[in-house]
Amino acid sequence: MRQIDVLIIGSGVAAFRLACQLHHDINVMIITKSNIKESNSYLAQGGIAAAIGDQDKWEKHCTDTLMAGRFHNDPDVVRDLTAAAPSLIQSLAQQGCPFDKNEQGRYLLGREGAHSEKRIIHGGGDATGKTIMDYLLLHIPDHVKVMENHFVYELLVENNICHGVKTKDEKNICHYFLADHVVLATGGCGQLYRYSSNAETVTGDGIAMAYLAGANIADMEFIQFHPTLLYTNGKTRGLVSEAVRGEGGRLVTKIGKEIMRGIHPLGDLAPRHIVSQTIYEYLSQGEDIYLDISHIKAFSKRFPTISCLCKESGIDLEEKRIPVVPGSHFLMGGIQTDLMGRSSLQGLYALGEAAYTGFHGANRLASNSLLEGLFMAENLAKWLNSQTFTQGSRKEVLYRQKLPDEQKGKPLPSIVEIQNRMMDYVGIVRTGADLKAQLRWLESYRGMHNQIGNLDQMDKEELTRYFMLITATLITKAALQRTESRGGHYRSDFPSEDDHNWRRKLLIHSRKDGGNSL
Repeated sequence: MRQIDVLIIGSGVAAFRLACQLHHDINVMIITKSNIKESNSYLAQGGIAAAIGDQDKWEKHCTDTLMAGRFHNDPDVVRDLTAAAPSLIQSLAQQGCPFDKNEQGRYLLGREGAHSEKRIIHGGGDATGKTIMDYLLLHIPDHVKVMENHFVYELLVENNICHGVKTKDEKNICHYFLADHVVLATGGCGQLYRYSSNAETVTGDGIAMAYLAGANIADMEFIQFHPTLLYTNGKTRGLVSEAVRGEGGRLVTKIGKEIMRGIHPLGDLAPRHIVSQTIYEYLSQGEDIYLDISHIKAFSKRFPTISCLCKESGIDLEEKRIPVVPGSHFLMGGIQTDLMGRSSLQGLYALGEAAYTGFHGANRLASNSLLEGLFMAENLAKWLNSQTFTQGSRKEVLYRQKLPDEQKGKPLPSIVEIQNRMMDYVGIVRTGADLKAQLRWLESYRGMHNQIGNLDQMDKEELTRYFMLITATLITKAALQRTESRGGHYRSDFPSEDDHNWRRKLLIHSRKDGGNSL
């Protein structure tokens, strides 16, 4: 039984920024189910959005965020984050984080979809996430212990207070960790879909665990599909950053038709849901789509990570075309929190993509995710630094397991089957009929919802499938209930926005408050 002051689950930017900001007299542990570099943060290419250009203002950044989110955002939250972004960047840079600058020492600013100005700060060209993560990893304080290859599979909750977690190590041996404060920074759920830009570890575990423990979950229907994932031989190979289109890349058919011309005033830099839906329409008609990079000078120098990815995937950049498809990229919903990451359960927090703050609305503005993770991590660090810790006085939590059920339901489906069905039935374009069919399929595994007392007997691969099904059910039910189209949620049977009935968040009732329902 391990006792910790602050226990952080996950290994992305939000997790490590929080750990680095906590006082040295606080006992901190980071637990990650793989290695510390296996995260979406480490894969992030684009950058961090902040209004630091001469012609830019945070108010413009605020307006762009609200428009991209289809005004489903919490405007107060949007104002707080966009106003704080410039000082957050300056602080990181002054501390030594190496963002890209020109010979005069000014930031090299890029532009991405739905931004009205060049305001994307990047590092390492197209390796901003790696740049920030490498910087943070070099500065992990001595009071922070990192534990890799431990799969957190259950939150220890008593009387609506989270006291710790249970994990399985590489040998599937169970461990208990008690803590005053448990922080979920586990990312979203991108790997629920056949095509995804996400790290393989991002399967919705944290959200599923929080739901099962009784925390409030919101807006799970809003999934952002990134328009441009590299696609060869029937598989996605990785992300092709939106910054490529910001530098002049164009989406074209095999014969060179520019597919975004006339679709939106911003053309190839239209909001991501519009670009993804347009590509999907062409793919549905059997037409392949390419990213034409012929107008970008010194492509390999500006985008070294993407160039390397193309070379490894057998793409000849001399042909100036990169084959692409849309894939799941970012979850706008998640565990409902305030701007310090506090959830509806005492002692449980969520940061980054696992959290729902109201910042992103129905569709995340490009390069706002690293910003949110850093901002929330600093807010939570300030709050935790002001708390009094009960070192050495924590009681041992008696966790009462349910007895095994006589009928557990049929065996869980494979990960590939879950991914294929989510892509086909709850993907870029949705219909009521497809969503109902998917929900019937998910509910045919009803026995899985009664297995919470049997998690100790499941191995890590089974637990992954179990959590994927839980999170898939939350997404499907929310998508079925929202009878409109908005941002990352598009229903062809309800193709218009409906402000009168639907400009509100969908709060999911926790399992503790009446079962697996909305």
